[in-house]
Amino acid sequence: MGVDVGNARVGLALCDPDGILATPLKTLRRDLKKNSDRRVLRKLIEVNEVTEVFVGLPKTMSGGESSSTVMAREYAEALVNELAAELQQVPVWLVDERLTTVSAHRSLHEAGVSSKEFKTMVDQVAAVNILQHAVDTLKVGQHLPGYQVELTEPSTLSAPSTFNHETENPNV
Repeated sequence: MGVDVGNARVGLALCDPDGILATPLKTLRRDLKKNSDRRVLRKLIEVNEVTEVFVGLPKTMSGGESSSTVMAREYAEALVNELAAELQQVPVWLVDERLTTVSAHRSLHEAGVSSKEFKTMVDQVAAVNILQHAVDTLKVGQHLPGYQVELTEPSTLSAPSTFNHETENPNV
């Protein structure tokens, strides 16, 4: 599953069991008080039998951090802790997602999507871009910039690195 976390919405994408094609799934409205968006996300992870989650980490063009980077990290960390509390063992990865939202905006404009549908779709398309890039990169055996989020105390995450793993049934 691909996840694009924003201030107002969270875009979700899934790929087929063979790990070939990422497709839009849903856009969730962020609920910063009740966190109902993460509750729905965890249910979708369970129902769709997701084996891995790739959350976009929006770094600056120079590779630096921003408030969006911190937000994505906190969201991924909370998701890992909540999945563990529900006894769901699904790895969550934070992966570099520079320009995925820009690419999503361009694709939707080129496709002639109306402004009414644009807001809902842009987050899903960004999630598709995150997931498709991850699946394609891993399939050819390359390293994907990012790291697995570990179950930890709030605001304590493992250091960024690159990862390369093999998936036999990447229903991500």
